[in-house]
Amino acid sequence: MRPFLLALLAATALSGCTLAPRYERPELPVGQAWPVTAEAAPSAGVPAADLAWRDVFQDARLQSTIALALEQTRDLRVAVANIARARAEYRIQRADLLPAINAVGAGERARTPASVSQTGRAETIEQFSVSAGFAAYELDLFGRVQSLSAAALQSYLATEENRRTVQISLIAETANAYLTLAADRDLLKITQDTLASREAAYDLSRKRFEAGATSELDLRQAQTLTEQARSDAAVATAQVNRDLNALRLLVGAEVPAELLPQGGLATIAVRPDIAAGLPSDVLVARPDVLSAERALRAQNANIGAARAAFFPRISLTGSTGTISPELGDLFGAGARSWSFAPQIVLPIFSGGANIANLRGAEASRDAALAQYEKAIQTAFREVSDALAVRATITERVSAQGRLVEAATATQRLTQARYDSGVDGYLALLDAQRTLYAARQSLLASQLAEAANRVELYRALGGGG
Repeated sequence: MRPFLLALLAATALSGCTLAPRYERPELPVGQAWPVTAEAAPSAGVPAADLAWRDVFQDARLQSTIALALEQTRDLRVAVANIARARAEYRIQRADLLPAINAVGAGERARTPASVSQTGRAETIEQFSVSAGFAAYELDLFGRVQSLSAAALQSYLATEENRRTVQISLIAETANAYLTLAADRDLLKITQDTLASREAAYDLSRKRFEAGATSELDLRQAQTLTEQARSDAAVATAQVNRDLNALRLLVGAEVPAELLPQGGLATIAVRPDIAAGLPSDVLVARPDVLSAERALRAQNANIGAARAAFFPRISLTGSTGTISPELGDLFGAGARSWSFAPQIVLPIFSGGANIANLRGAEASRDAALAQYEKAIQTAFREVSDALAVRATITERVSAQGRLVEAATATQRLTQARYDSGVDGYLALLDAQRTLYAARQSLLASQLAEAANRVELYRALGGGG
C-alpha cells in the first residue's frame, strides 16, 4: 500500500508545468475608431452586449415570436447538443490528469496433466485474487496532458460562444422576418387601396366614354393602371405568404395568428439608442470573435503538447490487494499482495514525427490567428456598415415622408383640375403613379430603418 500512496503523491507534486507558449491577445487588426460621424456612432447609451433582447425588441407580439423561435428552432438545438458533446470531451481529457483506479476480482482454475507435471501426477491449481490499482498513469512532468486538457477546455468554451452566435443570429433573423412581414402587409394594403381607387376611376372613365364625354385613350389608360394595380396586389399577396413561410421556418413551428403583426410596421418598436462604443471594447465581446480567440488559445495549448513529446514520458502502474489459492482464505492473514511497475520512455528516433507534429501545431496556431484577425475585420466592417446606414436613414425616411405629402397634394390638385377640364387625363395618371411609387418608397425606407436597428443589435454583439 505504501508504494501505491507514494506514487500518487509523486504524481500530484510533479505535474503542473506546461511547455505551451505564453498566450497574449493579438493586437486588433483594425482602426481604433469607426469610420463614421460621431452622430452615427454615439458613445452614450447602453452598449448592445449589456442589453437583453427583450430590451431591444419591445413589441409584445414580436417578443413572444422570438421566444417561440428560441424554444423550437433546430439550429439552436444543434448548438446546445454540440456544447454538451464538447463538455463531455473536455471532461474526458481532463480525467487523464488523475489516475484511473479500478478494482479487479479474478479467479483461475488450471489443470496440468501427469505427462507434463513435474511430480508425475495430474495437478489442479486454483487461485483467487482481489486488487485495486491504476495502470499506465502518466506523470505529467512536461505538461503534455495538461496542455491537451487546456486545449479541450478552450474548444468547449468556443462551442459555448458558437451557441451565443447562433442565438443572436436567430433573434435578429426572426426580428427581420417579422418586420418584413409587417412591411409587406402594409404594402399589400397600399396596393389594395390603390386598386380600389383605380377600379373606381376606371368605372367612371368607362361611363364617361359611353356617354361620349371622354376619349377611348383615356379609358384604356385608366384600364392599364387598374390592371397594373391588380397585378401588384397579386404579387404582394404572394410575398406576404412567402414571408409567413420564412417566419415559420425560423421559428420551427406554426406561429399563432395572435402573434402576427397587427398594426403595421410603424407600431413595432425596436430600440434606436444602442451605443456603438469603441472598437476595442465592442469587437472582442462579440461571441464569434470570442469563439475564434478560444480556438486560437486551443491551438496554442496544442503546441505545448507537441513540445512535450520530445521529452521522456514516465508512466506508473500499481496495485494492491489479496491473493489466495482458496476462495475462503482470500481475505485472511498473509494473503496481501502488491505490485508497482514504473516505466520511462525516452524518444530517440521517430523518423521526424515529433518535429512534424510540432510544426503542424505551430501552423494550426498561425491559421487560427489568421481566422481570429479575419473575424475581427469582418465584425468591424459589419458594424461600420450598420453605422453608415444609421447616419443617413433618418434623413432618408424624412425625405420620403415629405415626398408622399407633396405627391398626395399634387394628386389632389391634379384631380381637381381634371374634373374641371383644365388638365388632361394623362396628367392625372402621372400624379397617381407618382403617389403610388412614393408610398412604396416610404414604406421601404421605414423597413430599412427598422432593419438597421436589428443589424446594429447583431453586429454589436447584442446580449441574449
